[in-house]
Amino acid sequence: MNDFGSLLEQEIPRLRRYARALARDAARADDLVQNCLARALAKSHLWQPGTDLRAWLFTILHNQHVNDVRRAVREGISVPVDDVAPVLAAPSNQTDHLRLRDLDRALGCLPEEQRQVLLLVGLEGMRYEEVAAVLTVPVGTVRSRLSRGRDMLRQLMDMKPARTDTPEAPVERRTRARRTPEERTAA
Repeated sequence: MNDFGSLLEQEIPRLRRYARALARDAARADDLVQNCLARALAKSHLWQPGTDLRAWLFTILHNQHVNDVRRAVREGISVPVDDVAPVLAAPSNQTDHLRLRDLDRALGCLPEEQRQVLLLVGLEGMRYEEVAAVLTVPVGTVRSRLSRGRDMLRQLMDMKPARTDTPEAPVERRTRARRTPEERTAA
């Protein structure tokens, strides 16, 4: 196997993890990764050695996912409930599993743009600049989407934002007693 192939092989776990989070279905995610790798191999002459292969692959994967979503909307693809019923069942008494399930559902409720940024930064540990390159948006947009996504995720997970500027008990306002006109003139 050549150098490009071995570099590509090293990125497969990250690609699969991101694809599974994007597609929210293992089979579709595997198809997405396979299409990404096939496209990367076919277009390997476009990759410049010394540049970030990971960002290049994630860009291909992201664009492939966007194309798949657009095609699904255009063609009106639907999935019967019977096909996904086994995935929806949750084992009992597994708190961590339930938390992950709730997180997965909350992530699924986020707008696509916010979910992508959250996954690339939080799950893949990419820098804001790398995420901006993958999604072809400015770094400021990445920061904005990340902030809004985190806020919405906290709301969806029923987590209260950590605020240090609010005291535990409400502060009583001190009101000055108004003086009567006689008291004012006497003073």
